[in-house]
Amino acid sequence: MKMHDPPIALVTGFEPFDGEQVNPSAEIALALNGATIAAHRIVGATLPTEFARSLSALETLIAAHRPALVLALGVAGGRTGISLERVAINLIDARIADNAGAQPIDVAVVENAPNAYFSTLPIKAMLARLVDAEIPAAISHSAGTFVCNQVFFGLAHLLATKHSRVRGGFVHVPWLPEQAQRHAGSGMALALMIDAVKLCLQVALTTRDDLHYTAGTTH
Repeated sequence: MKMHDPPIALVTGFEPFDGEQVNPSAEIALALNGATIAAHRIVGATLPTEFARSLSALETLIAAHRPALVLALGVAGGRTGISLERVAINLIDARIADNAGAQPIDVAVVENAPNAYFSTLPIKAMLARLVDAEIPAAISHSAGTFVCNQVFFGLAHLLATKHSRVRGGFVHVPWLPEQAQRHAGSGMALALMIDAVKLCLQVALTTRDDLHYTAGTTH
């Protein structure tokens, strides 16, 4: 980065997996690549949906671009709206194999690391903006135990141990409508998901202290 270049916000998505031909998280990241939001240049990139390669790819991107903020995206098929993830856990328990055929069971994302990390993004402020824009959204307290959670935890660990000035978090998006139709689930148009992520970035890049209101669940 040159001295007068704008600061960077890194947005990542994932390759398609589990037989799908498209992954909306990657489509969003690539659509936002080169955009300017809140005086930050967006760098969009796609991570491999592989346990062995995802975190090294993320670390390479962070080292290359030195972002002020990292927003990792993934798809959560079957969810009905934008999921702002709150907690990353230090666990991989893969129900399905990744794109390289690996299926780790009951292993740590990072050995000798904390059991969990919280997002350092203002997720309640982000939720409020999405609700105000009438975009279906909620705070989620589980990012699963597949590669999405691995990247969320790995990102949080990197920021906690090597990049303390960088903030970051994870957002799950639903299937695209054509995917949802095949699975008899709920979907969201790509354009609306792009708008939602833009709003999330706008809030995250301009809000230091999160809002304080109840957004929990009973189960």
